[in-house]
Amino acid sequence: MPILFTEFGSDAFNAVDNEEDQKMQAFFVVENWKEIYQNAAGLGKAGNAIGGFTFQFSDGWWKLGQTKNLDVHDTGASWVNGGYYLDMKDGNNNMNEEWFGICAKGPTNERGLYTLYPRSAYYSLKEAHQVNPYDEDMTGDFLSNYFSNINLMDGVLRARGDKALLGGNDSQKIRISRLTAEFSTFNTGGSLITTPNNVDEDSDAFPNQLGFDHMESYFVGIEGKPASNMRANVNFNVVGNIAGNPIDEIFYENRSRAVNVDSDDGEVTLTDINRVNVYDAEFEWNAKDFDLRGFYRTGHYHWAYEGDIFNLYPEANYGPNLDIYGGEILGLEIDGKGDLSGLKAAFGPQLWWGANPTALLKYSRKVGKWDMTGVYHRDLQTELRFDENGQRILDANQVRSGIIPAWPTERATIAVERKLGKFGLTAGAIWAGSPLNGSSFQDVTGGPGNYTVYEDKVTSKDNWGGKAKITYQEGKINAYAQAAVMGLVANAGADQTQTFTGWKLKDNGSGNQSNVLAGFTYTVGDFQIAPNFLWQKPLVDAMPSDVDAPGRLRNVIEDPFAVRNNRETTAGEMLITFDPTPGTWMYEWDNDRTEDAKFAMNLGFVYRHLPTQQDAHIGFLANRQFFAFPTSAPAEDLWEVSTRMVSKLNPDLGVIGNFYYGNGQANGDSDRLIKRFGGDVRLIYNKMKVETHVKINDWGPFDYHRDFNLTYPVQLMLDVSTSLGKPDWFILPSTVIGIRGTWRSLDANSPRYSPLAASEFEVAPISAVGFPDGSEWEIRTYVHINIGK
Repeated sequence: MPILFTEFGSDAFNAVDNEEDQKMQAFFVVENWKEIYQNAAGLGKAGNAIGGFTFQFSDGWWKLGQTKNLDVHDTGASWVNGGYYLDMKDGNNNMNEEWFGICAKGPTNERGLYTLYPRSAYYSLKEAHQVNPYDEDMTGDFLSNYFSNINLMDGVLRARGDKALLGGNDSQKIRISRLTAEFSTFNTGGSLITTPNNVDEDSDAFPNQLGFDHMESYFVGIEGKPASNMRANVNFNVVGNIAGNPIDEIFYENRSRAVNVDSDDGEVTLTDINRVNVYDAEFEWNAKDFDLRGFYRTGHYHWAYEGDIFNLYPEANYGPNLDIYGGEILGLEIDGKGDLSGLKAAFGPQLWWGANPTALLKYSRKVGKWDMTGVYHRDLQTELRFDENGQRILDANQVRSGIIPAWPTERATIAVERKLGKFGLTAGAIWAGSPLNGSSFQDVTGGPGNYTVYEDKVTSKDNWGGKAKITYQEGKINAYAQAAVMGLVANAGADQTQTFTGWKLKDNGSGNQSNVLAGFTYTVGDFQIAPNFLWQKPLVDAMPSDVDAPGRLRNVIEDPFAVRNNRETTAGEMLITFDPTPGTWMYEWDNDRTEDAKFAMNLGFVYRHLPTQQDAHIGFLANRQFFAFPTSAPAEDLWEVSTRMVSKLNPDLGVIGNFYYGNGQANGDSDRLIKRFGGDVRLIYNKMKVETHVKINDWGPFDYHRDFNLTYPVQLMLDVSTSLGKPDWFILPSTVIGIRGTWRSLDANSPRYSPLAASEFEVAPISAVGFPDGSEWEIRTYVHINIGK
């Protein structure tokens, strides 16, 4: 008799590998089916709540629905689904939709696909379904005897054989999770450039030569599963030769370059350092009362959609930048379940890039019709330490990865949220920065040429802040308005949420400011029109750049606060979106992969009026020493037009393009305003992938280019590759072979430009005026071989 599984819980049938668990799984199936069939034989019609199930016979199908939660070998692999409401246990997402769990996944192939193979429950069910409870003279005794003779161990052995034929699966106790080999060659050249033709042994500058070099990098991953509800994985990176000539001189493997150190015997060159590194690691343990996750350089999501409206816990997914700058993140997350539902915690030495050793607790619950959330955050070391020059002493590990950590802090927030028909209300308060109370900072009175510098102190009233937001949704119109006032040291985090669409103007979360934002969207057919507005102003302005000593610009190393991204701003934005397939939303984080429209695009314009300057930025020298710039970029009006276009003509052909045009300011002290233009295009056709970018009068690829306002007149790149399976839109380990060409022109504002290279002067000319542009280029070939996820 055919069976239609419409609402059948599957937690009892999760993947199990040991003999006893497989037998228990099959036993559970047989015993419950026995009870169902006995009822059918005795009643000949639908029964009620028998063996934990309700069922009815109609249209030739048995329709089953489970009435009680199953908790046999429940690993908690789950999510909420309205189709399984009968199986929901309060406080638990206990459905994983495996439809009786009678099949398990085999190993994945090069396209990420897998073959299913039967579990022991399948073979037990197969025997169970061979009896018809409606046969003439069918009795309960016959059914009991029939089910008693079903050999459970036979099903276990047959399932084990099916698994062996497929070569094992992810449920093995220990396995090699990743094996990647990356081989690259670099051929470089240029003109009017400081890069020498041959390596200069007395220089530690990179690129260290023009010409040919090569690099090998290997990744090995090991995964362990001591139980079905726990998994741990670690990936190692092993470095072969390190190329010294790539024109993009900063990359993950350069940690193993030779370094010169002083010793009692003079300067010594260390050539074999950091050849083996732990690249990343993670583990997860899903228990009955909690989910525990540990991470090292694997990232985590934020809590901003779960009541953390001040964004105290930021997302830590940094993409390739984490590798480029050798960043680190390390910590644990715990989610409570059952009686502990609503409680979350995170703690570790560096929960996000540059964080101090810290701990966070969050608790959410519903009080009446209001959702209430409290978050508490405390750095483990809140004592302030200064050197003899009055500068804050920073953690060397954090500075090494290019991050100036925030001042030690203690923070607490409370937030309430509620839906009122078409309106949504959010409000909250923050208390933060108490370790800085009593710290001094400079301020001025008077005007240009007549400043009086005085010293002020942070007090307890500077620890408080608050924000509120209201949203409205009806039909074609969505609208919002929000405002915040934040004390001098009441620092929160930048807004990580999306309100209705992909606006760029958001609350930056900094202390020492008041701000107002408002915007709305209006949908007409496949188009959405979305204007947005921002106004913000610091409570205490930046120090003027022309102040005389002892006055100076504040910075985040020596002063409890500085005016940077919270500078006075009046800004407007217009965003127009054409999206004929809103089911694959254009502003979802993985839209590159999921978008299915033949053509979708947006067009955005952002204008910022910045009537005042900033305080000082922190820069890094080539040896990773940091310093405060003496001045900052001046007041300016900045604008940018940008667009993103996506076309997925068919499953084998897709194109994504991003383009921009506007002006820009450096982060450091340069007063040169640049006008830049550029774009990138990615194309995937079958197994081929093409990437290219064009940038005109723009900064280079690294942060220091914008810090020091280093620009290139023209930057061109073309990358063509092919892979075993279909290429991914994201940068993920894969088996691929390709070639990449990069060309840049150089002028007086570019790094490594040297007019002397084209002259007969023994002394470099005072100015580059009159000299032609230089150039640098690179042809890279690469082969990446990847086995695993």
